[in-house]
Amino acid sequence: MRALGLVVEYNPFHNGHLHHLTQAKQQTGADVVVAVMSGTFLQRGEPALLSRWYRAEMALAAGADLVVELPYAFSVQTAERFAEGAVTILAALRCSVLNFGSEKGEIAPFYALAEFMNDHQVAFNHHVKQFLKDGVSYPKASAQAFSMLSGHEKLLPLDQPNNILGYHYVKAIQRLGISMEATTTLRIQAGYHDKEFAGPIASATAIRKALLSGENIETAVPAHTARLIQMYKRRYRLLHTWEHYFPFLQHKVLTTPLAELAKTAECSEGLEHRLRDSLFSASSFQGWLSATKSKRYTQTRLQRLFAHLLTGTTAEENAAIQQSGPAYIRLLGMSETGKTYIRENKKTFSLPLVTRQGELRRYGQAGEQELRISQCYWLPLPPQALKQEVTREFQQKPINWEKRS
Repeated sequence: MRALGLVVEYNPFHNGHLHHLTQAKQQTGADVVVAVMSGTFLQRGEPALLSRWYRAEMALAAGADLVVELPYAFSVQTAERFAEGAVTILAALRCSVLNFGSEKGEIAPFYALAEFMNDHQVAFNHHVKQFLKDGVSYPKASAQAFSMLSGHEKLLPLDQPNNILGYHYVKAIQRLGISMEATTTLRIQAGYHDKEFAGPIASATAIRKALLSGENIETAVPAHTARLIQMYKRRYRLLHTWEHYFPFLQHKVLTTPLAELAKTAECSEGLEHRLRDSLFSASSFQGWLSATKSKRYTQTRLQRLFAHLLTGTTAEENAAIQQSGPAYIRLLGMSETGKTYIRENKKTFSLPLVTRQGELRRYGQAGEQELRISQCYWLPLPPQALKQEVTREFQQKPINWEKRS
């Protein structure tokens, strides 16, 4: 069976995702679709609107055959770490092809970009360091450094989110020496960060904005997604946003010694002082974020830092987990086709398959981190509901889609 790998967040799953999934499967001639999905917190440092289980079901309903989780130490990270973690897991599952959406819709430019950057990495790193010294953010320093390289104008611009991720997928495949083909599918209509909500194709950013303001989003998502969102809101009386976690962050910053705050992942250059100082003038998460942002510290960088603060994640812990790479494959759900694929290939997977949360304790620091972070995700719930969800997480089996439907 030819397995197609997708790297996703599905926050939430929408019509653009459905287009990508169906087109990628047709384009690659795949027999099985494997989605590696961020779990509780996402690449840009945001809590997922809905739990991993609801988002996994959205994917299965739309045609994914296996949904597995990208561990926190790789999901709440820069594009490079994010891509390496995802590619490693897809390779462990014996995916022969990876597909990602892009504005270009052609894969050759991404391979050309990877080759160019390989040849100019030393110069690129030098320029990045120079721009960082000027006090600009890392993303801006990277874009400016790229523009300094001779011949860059003939290549894909390295300042668009999908180009950056696509480049890092190709780079990860090459660096890890994996026999996996990279392909890309043309994105249609809505851009990555478009905030306008119109028509059947809208960005996840626009859909989240509409959802949180109470607008109807049914034209932009599959029917099953719409039903699951309504079920989630009725059951938990919320969609997870940073505002729900603000009191916990306040407590953490105000009661933790500055020397300990400084050990948090993404907290460097004395940022712990800025966090505490800006907190005194903030009455909401958005107010705190606005007061802390600067030319050097972007919203994404700060949101990742806030995720690490909330979950007690240190730079040392993340570095140790990342150095070893993903330790296991956490299975969230499967179709009948996915179940067949596992049965036929499980013995050749290069990482062990985990089907229950309790099994994570076998995997040392990486497993303990996931257990802790999973519990933190449910903090906004009332005490009794929080207890129920933490218990449910331990009992939850992978979703068997045919039986659920």
